[in-house]
Amino acid sequence: MRSTTSSCLLGAFRSLKIAHTPTTRPSIIPTAAAASRTIAGPQNVRLFSASASMAGNWLEPQLDRKKKMMKGRPRVPTGGSTKGTTVMWGDYGLRMTDHHRRISAHQLKIAEDTIKARLRGQKYRLYKRVCCNVGVFVSGNEIRMGKGKGGFDHWAARVAVNQIVLELRGMIHEQVVRDAFRLVGNKLPGQWEFVKKGEPPYVGITKLDGITLEELKRPRRKVSADTLHPLPPSAGPSEGNRTPLDLP
Repeated sequence: MRSTTSSCLLGAFRSLKIAHTPTTRPSIIPTAAAASRTIAGPQNVRLFSASASMAGNWLEPQLDRKKKMMKGRPRVPTGGSTKGTTVMWGDYGLRMTDHHRRISAHQLKIAEDTIKARLRGQKYRLYKRVCCNVGVFVSGNEIRMGKGKGGFDHWAARVAVNQIVLELRGMIHEQVVRDAFRLVGNKLPGQWEFVKKGEPPYVGITKLDGITLEELKRPRRKVSADTLHPLPPSAGPSEGNRTPLDLP
């Protein structure tokens, strides 16, 4: 019995084969053929952005909250600049139409959440054109006048008249985007309008529709006196013959 078992074990060991595997690692030194190959890339292309990115996000920048800030007023470009009044990156935009104001970060966050809820499941990209970089300091309730400016309350953004606040681009129908921006305009303070890419810009409160910027900067034309025609006299009663209304 033992001889049979030992012979079976001996036959099993003989049938085993051990394969030899190399233990050396592959060489990471580039060969001459690999070094001779060149990587083709774009020529004269800047692979980075030269504009410095602002630290933080668009709702809360990394600024010192202890530093007091003046209330200030939004800068309305009236000297010929059309910056911030047209759609730049997206296809549709939301523009303020009434007058400048200060919008808090909480209100802008609600506007962003409204767009995300309305366009859930759609393929789009939202661009923010404003940044909440103004600190608002408020004194508490029932505090006497004076004694400093107060403590930090929230971040806000100064939005000028006819300025684009939000832009959107994606594979979405125009009517769906209009409805989303309508809901946003109902939640934000002020009056808003829906604009598309390619619409004429604004200079202050003047729309450059049918008029160029050079014509707007041109001084007013002088009208000669020969082209003016006096108004004809009125046929009604004169001032001296009119009866006062307070007499019986």
